[in-house]
Amino acid sequence: MTMIDRVNHERQEAIQGHAAAAALFHGLADPTRLMILAHLRTGEHKVKELTDHLGLAQSTVSAHLSCLRDCGLVISRAQGRASMYSLANPRLLLDLLGDANHYIGTSDGNELDTHDFTEVHGPAPAREGANR
Repeated sequence: MTMIDRVNHERQEAIQGHAAAAALFHGLADPTRLMILAHLRTGEHKVKELTDHLGLAQSTVSAHLSCLRDCGLVISRAQGRASMYSLANPRLLLDLLGDANHYIGTSDGNELDTHDFTEVHGPAPAREGANR
């Protein structure tokens, strides 16, 4: 293996090593996907329920859910002809979003989870491990 081949191989391994993180951040890089994640925080939902509550087109919600599923942020299960979507790992995601809120400075009013869905579903479940 030549020096150039070795450098290229090491570069490819480094890129592959960062692919999971890049996919995660891609999933979080859209305000609509963040709204969907915030809504799924209240529990499992069908696409139709999300379109009704968020006021978005079915095709828009489906495309964003597909991205979120591909990024490993949501999971789905079949229920009859519909799919039910939920957070893949709620505790870790809530911790991550909480840390992101801390990073961007919640005192500036820039919180990631600004949508309050308690009118529809009641308060969100308590976060496990909130006292870290």
